[in-house]
Amino acid sequence: QVQLVESGGGLVQAGGSLRLSCAASGRRFSIYDMGWYRQAPGKQSELVAAITSGGIAHYADSAKGRFTISRDNTRNTVYLKMNSLKPEVTAVSYCNAKVGVNVEGGAIIGWGQGTQVTVSS
Repeated sequence: QVQLVESGGGLVQAGGSLRLSCAASGRRFSIYDMGWYRQAPGKQSELVAAITSGGIAHYADSAKGRFTISRDNTRNTVYLKMNSLKPEVTAVSYCNAKVGVNVEGGAIIGWGQGTQVTVSS
């Protein structure tokens, strides 16, 4: 079972930047597709950015041009750099990893515990 630990959240003024980190256990990080999600109070979790095992990045429309996802396979870590932050971004950010496929063909996904991002007005 993969273990994911997020860090880097905190309080930032509107217009500022944060870099989130997600460290994964195990020796097979390089083959995992990774993603960052956010969940605001009372709302569903939504995908912010994802990066494949091959390093191809994808972004939600709201993140394009402002956020950057990257990975460092030597450190088993995926990053999310967030620029020009707005109060609407305030939420818990979670990373996940697609670690395999079960016998029925479904994805096996691990989740971290989350890190709080708060953007003040």
